Amino acid sequence: MAVSIKPLADRVIIAPAAAEEKTKSGIIIPDTAKEKPQRGEVVAVGSGKTENGTLVKPQVSVGDQVLYGKYAGTEITVDGQDYLIMKESDIFAIL
Repeated sequence: MAVSIKPLADRVIIAPAAAEEKTKSGIIIPDTAKEKPQRGEVVAVGSGKTENGTLVKPQVSVGDQVLYGKYAGTEITVDGQDYLIMKESDIFAIL
């Protein structure tokens, strides 16, 4: 999944996972009750941030499945697809 924009510095673009449609027991969840996903796939990575004159490379790479905060990032739409753009520090873990 290629995205046509390149994030700057230590920002990453994530394609969020789809929200759960139904519970494990089979109950269908209405749109108003769906939780925002907290995981997704990294689709683009910036070049890193500069600390004390040294470039620090990002720890995540394209294709990584990651966990992030429920309200992290800014929602953007590119070519009809929804993404989140956030700082790498908003990512909690690589799965």
